[in-house]
Amino acid sequence: MIRLAFVAAETPAARDARRTLAKRYGQVGPDKADIIVALGGDGLMLQTLHRYLGRDIPIFGMHRGSVGFLLNEYRVAGLTRRLERAQKVTLHPLRMTVTTSRGGKRSALAINEVSLLRQQRQAAKLRILVDGIERLPEMICDGALVSTPAGSTAYNLSAHGPIIPLGADLLALTPISAFRPHRWRGALLPRTAKVTFEILERDKRPVSATADHNEVRDVARVEVQEDRTIGLTLLFDPENNLEERVLKEQFAP
Repeated sequence: MIRLAFVAAETPAARDARRTLAKRYGQVGPDKADIIVALGGDGLMLQTLHRYLGRDIPIFGMHRGSVGFLLNEYRVAGLTRRLERAQKVTLHPLRMTVTTSRGGKRSALAINEVSLLRQQRQAAKLRILVDGIERLPEMICDGALVSTPAGSTAYNLSAHGPIIPLGADLLALTPISAFRPHRWRGALLPRTAKVTFEILERDKRPVSATADHNEVRDVARVEVQEDRTIGLTLLFDPENNLEERVLKEQFAP
């Protein structure tokens, strides 16, 4: 018997689904569960993944929210069978290491992306290094981001970045509304790459950095690199797994 824990977003649809499923399949606390079932949208899924980092417990999401790219279709019947047949996908997060303008140090993990954004009306000025080599001495922009393959269909896509298949072992480095160099559209980097952003004129042009939902303001330097020591396991129905969704998204009208 699979021991299940149900977590839900704070919406009526998600809360009703949790009550219905718990009554039908029983439930235990997340610390005793074999699988966590997350009910909501992609935001709830990201929160759940962050909450149980390091627990090595698979998470099966069902869509009861707005955006459901990381979730499966919601159905009450046949959940145990679906979980037995589910395919595993292992994600590795990005680690953001920040030095603030006052010399402080902060670190956070991102499952989707690390993004840098201007804090005020003036555009940001960024210097970009990859593996210690300067690649852009100055970019004037609203910001920039580094995305994982799983996150490439989220903020990265809305910033006109490339969609990356899960098995490609790549990261996307994407500018956000770049003014100069205005022809630069970003870069695809090996997953082992270490991306460093140095904030130029940071007193005049302050910049914040965000790893998924963890924001640090007034940053001076941001380093981003995939953390292969951490693995997150998602479960998907075989007929609609995450890799297939990423591929389909590239042909969406």
